[in-house]
Amino acid sequence: MEPLLSVHGLSVSYGRFQALHEISLAVGRGEVVAIIGANGAGKSSLLNAIMGQAGRVSGAIRFAGRDIAALPTPAIVAAGIALVPEGRRLFPSLTVEENLAIGWDLGRRGGLRVAEIYAMFPVLLARRHQRAGQLSGGEQQMAALGRALLADPRLLLCDELSLGLAPRIVDRIYALMPEIRRRGITVVLVEQDISRSLAVCDRFYCLLEGRVVLSGRPAETDRDSIMQHYFGA
Repeated sequence: MEPLLSVHGLSVSYGRFQALHEISLAVGRGEVVAIIGANGAGKSSLLNAIMGQAGRVSGAIRFAGRDIAALPTPAIVAAGIALVPEGRRLFPSLTVEENLAIGWDLGRRGGLRVAEIYAMFPVLLARRHQRAGQLSGGEQQMAALGRALLADPRLLLCDELSLGLAPRIVDRIYALMPEIRRRGITVVLVEQDISRSLAVCDRFYCLLEGRVVLSGRPAETDRDSIMQHYFGA
């Protein structure tokens, strides 16, 4: 079966700096695939390229059999890809409910409804009329994830879900991964937290200085080898 997402020979440059060097990877339907690597490895550049938000891009990006490399971001979202960006990027002056509505308005308008997001994150129901800028970091991450899910994605890209959050909040967010998968949503998970990402993924790709240096299934890959490739030892 053709992968839901395939990337072949992808390079990304910002001016003279090259963030990705002809990387290739594939994500099957229903999978959770982790992209691991240290700071500066190119993980966010990969997600930005998929979303049409990177610098100068060359190579192929195919989603559901369609070439999306040249599409603008709104068309990519409409095709069924949603991003939970690093740093959340909520509109701080808008309420929680208004931020969630953006996902519904820009997406495919199906799947989850706002009431179901509130059931997943009861704290957001209590904060629904509060400005997003007044939320805690964990509450903002929940709102960002809820906004992405309301776009009814076939593919959900998550960039550093755990960054800057208390472990108990991260546990609550990651506990939703089985429910997200149950709804038929494929997930690409970018994380610096190796243990957490490998615990929930089917397969992983390790990036180092913009190149894929290791890939496989966590249960079939030696942890020492993962660490050596992660740090370039």
